[in-house]
Amino acid sequence: MTHTFRDSGRAGLEDEEEFVDILEERRRSSDLCYALRTFNPHPYQGAPPCSAAELNKAVLESQYLCYVTKEIAMETGSSVEEVREEACGILEEMSQNLQLGFIRLMGYTLTKVFKRLFTSIFVNMEGLNTLQQAVQETPVILMPNHRSYVDFLVISYILFTYDIPVPVIAAGIPLAGMKMVGEILRRSGAFFIRRAIGSDKLYWAVLSEYVKTIVRRGHAPMEFYVEGLRSRTLKSLTPKLGMMHMVLEPYFKGEVFDVTLVPVSISYDRVLEESLLAHELLGVPKPKESTTGLLKASKVLREDYGTMHVNFGRPLSVRQLCQGKINRCQYNLIPRDLPQKPTAEAQACVSWLAHLMVRVQEEGCLISPWSLMACLLLQAPITVLTEEGLLWQQLTEKTLWLRKLALDYRARLNWPGQAPDSDVMSSAVALHRSVVDHKAGRVYLVQDGEPARKHPISPEEGVMTIAAAVLMLASYRNQSLHIFVRPALLATAIHITKSTRRDKLFTFFCFLQELFSYEFIFIPDKFSQDFEEACFLLKKCGAVHISQQEVTLSDTGLETLSFLQALLQPFIDSYQVMFRYLSEEGVHVFTEKQFLPAVREFATKLILSGELHTYEALSSDTQKNVLSALRRLEAVTKLRASEPNEYKVNKAAVRKIGDILSGKIPPQMLQTTPDARL
Repeated sequence: MTHTFRDSGRAGLEDEEEFVDILEERRRSSDLCYALRTFNPHPYQGAPPCSAAELNKAVLESQYLCYVTKEIAMETGSSVEEVREEACGILEEMSQNLQLGFIRLMGYTLTKVFKRLFTSIFVNMEGLNTLQQAVQETPVILMPNHRSYVDFLVISYILFTYDIPVPVIAAGIPLAGMKMVGEILRRSGAFFIRRAIGSDKLYWAVLSEYVKTIVRRGHAPMEFYVEGLRSRTLKSLTPKLGMMHMVLEPYFKGEVFDVTLVPVSISYDRVLEESLLAHELLGVPKPKESTTGLLKASKVLREDYGTMHVNFGRPLSVRQLCQGKINRCQYNLIPRDLPQKPTAEAQACVSWLAHLMVRVQEEGCLISPWSLMACLLLQAPITVLTEEGLLWQQLTEKTLWLRKLALDYRARLNWPGQAPDSDVMSSAVALHRSVVDHKAGRVYLVQDGEPARKHPISPEEGVMTIAAAVLMLASYRNQSLHIFVRPALLATAIHITKSTRRDKLFTFFCFLQELFSYEFIFIPDKFSQDFEEACFLLKKCGAVHISQQEVTLSDTGLETLSFLQALLQPFIDSYQVMFRYLSEEGVHVFTEKQFLPAVREFATKLILSGELHTYEALSSDTQKNVLSALRRLEAVTKLRASEPNEYKVNKAAVRKIGDILSGKIPPQMLQTTPDARL
């Protein structure tokens, strides 16, 4: 009997989804027999297998690449042969070389690794069955969220297990440079993309033709991360649109009847890189991907990372989604093989689809009890966590209250129903003993597991030690932020404006969405729907009464509103620190490289003086998001001709945004440009 559990945490779903633990079968049978068994996938419309050499030949001989090659030769004064030679080199560096023998090797190796790391890997069978069907009917694009290096091959592993064609996967070029491992990944279906392509016209042409050829031929599903990078905060990242445009173009140009997008939500109880990610956010350089580094990291195999859930979402038809959103006739006006600049309409459609996919990924994630506990732990004063300890009973009672709120908000919870609640919470804390310590009825934040040093650490080092622990905790809180963010924005608007008028609250809600548009995922131009959803959810849990003109606090609503407002407080405090730095301390023109350490030093001083209590202000991701938000709100401008990127700050505009955020002046004082997102 395969071990299954039902996702009973999904409130309002009539038929609960069944997840199956795929490791259970692996623990009972031979790993070698599993890797060597018959693999019998059903490809797209019976498409014949296409070797890597055939794929590369089709790309190089394509009319599109021939046209661009001639164009570049004319522009640069090189011969067509030289440019073509360069294109061959790019393709050689980039292309995958998928071979079944290496998939079997990966299957064998990953089985060994996964059995050591995870107690279970749960997969939703209904999602896999619909994927199996979809792969045969249209080109399929698998779009997982990206939280760990483990994401990279787990989908291939699952598809190999269930006889579904193994995908070709877009990966970052640093992985290709790992001795042996790079080649194994290439032969397991990875194709490698340079990180900074910039304005390299030939590279863009080779990459886009390579991607479009895979989509047109449909001989294998394609997998790529729409967020572009692994999230260092475990929070969804603003989607990157380059690859998204490439996979959709064959549909826009009528070269394929339809393309199917399959969102995949991967959820972890505990992430392998948790400590590494926190230190990266504090400015510790990311270790270079290397085989030696991988072998040194083998000590992670001695740790327990709990369960992992892989939730294959409902396949989404691009044809249906784009109906009425894009006029494809415009593509008939120019031969398909010629390069075309995407129209504003196409860009808007691609952006909308990319944001939609990230939102669907978020909705498919399973929230662990630990994530709810992390939300609450971070609302305790830092001295309580580091010195006195938070009362265990207080934490568990509040977690059960939060579980009810999360279910009211239609969250998917991974809360084992068969065990007593107290045991579920105890084992969640035990699994995360690297972050918190539970002793004598209290919970404490663990600060740096290094042995005691011979010399005392400086106050600044002390701040960084606590910050690393806080950022690890924050990353787990971030796993459940998408559930609460809309009602939390409304709770914050109520708190700051002190108003009950719907129109005033809506204006402030929109301002907060604009300001935090790089912090949380909002589908472009859906302000009204998001506001209505926030009103609905606050009303549903009994926190507010809503009339046509007013949103008023109910007698029982204070606890919910206080929790939601406190959830966003670290972000508000962090943004205010950066605004203060830019409008008071900082210079008028700066580079990102100068800004990050300077603002970190400024925030550290404020923490040491007791003026700032939010250690999250030290996170480089938050600092970069503030820069992006200020550019969007036109308070910071990028100087075009500069290298490296230089920014110019309008101190008065930054001050004004800070005043709006603190409620001193109304948002109408700020002229925002809603279409700046595109």
